Amino acid sequence: MTLLSDDPITQLSFSVYGNKGMYALLVGSGLSRSASIPTGWEITLDLIRRIASAQGIEDQQDWAKWYRTQFGKEPNYSEIVGELGLSRDERRSILHSYIEPNENDREEERKLPTKAHKAIARLVQEGYIKVIVTTNFDRLLENALREEGVEPTVIASVDALNGAEPLVHTSCYLLKLHGDYKDARILNTEEELAAYPAEYDALLDRIADEYGLIVCGWSGEWDHALRAVLLRARARRYPFFWAARGRLGNGANEIARQRDAKVIAITDGDSFFEGLEQRVVTLARTHRQNPLSVELLVNTTKRYLAKPEHRIQLDDLITSETRSLIGKLDN
Repeated sequence: MTLLSDDPITQLSFSVYGNKGMYALLVGSGLSRSASIPTGWEITLDLIRRIASAQGIEDQQDWAKWYRTQFGKEPNYSEIVGELGLSRDERRSILHSYIEPNENDREEERKLPTKAHKAIARLVQEGYIKVIVTTNFDRLLENALREEGVEPTVIASVDALNGAEPLVHTSCYLLKLHGDYKDARILNTEEELAAYPAEYDALLDRIADEYGLIVCGWSGEWDHALRAVLLRARARRYPFFWAARGRLGNGANEIARQRDAKVIAITDGDSFFEGLEQRVVTLARTHRQNPLSVELLVNTTKRYLAKPEHRIQLDDLITSETRSLIGKLDN
């Protein structure tokens, strides 16, 4: 038993705090699940339900089980969409209905940035995270970042990549690997996800080589091109952390072994990212320089008084100095 043996999130927090801007995030559909945006599996089952209902089949308690019984195989999004014969524009329209919030969604605060998205945005605003890679089509991350005053460089196509400012010059680089739900060039079938354009591969290889990686909400099972990037990466410059609910699947385990990932058991993305952000903020606060002279103490107090967001630090400073004075008077 060691001090951090049962607290890997604090271990990660120290690493994120001590290596500012050196970690990239890889987030998948699990991150948006608490916003009531369905995962790819849930969309697949809902498409099965809708198709079967149109054919006059009565409602089923378990559509996945019904599909396996009827067809002798696992439900597959690519196959179902392929059978419908949908174009890219039509597939985009289907996803739009699952992602875009309507009036009722907004009233009930669904399909809006979650606690996880907001915690990530605060980490970006403070400079701890700079690069985010996502397989999601939604715009929850962009919205959360803009609420924090961060304008991200969003890459959702090769055209956008070729026209974007260099990675090193951005305050936040958001790579939407599979595209944006309002763009017909989305990638969401197995064939489309088998390989990325050369420009994407080069960028991902660079990120895998130059940054530590924090994975959350991504299964590691179906995105074959992304799996290939992580499996071929050889660099060990910074650690690899994988936050997961339950056990990793076979595909994710292969990546974790190859990259020597530290797996963190979590209950959900909201609590994980909020916990990470809170610990990083605490480390920053407790690491501030101790006022050792009257002049430095006065200057620090003036700086805290200048902005209302520093009221907590000001309170801590006054409390600390008051306790110090009381201790000296008692002696």
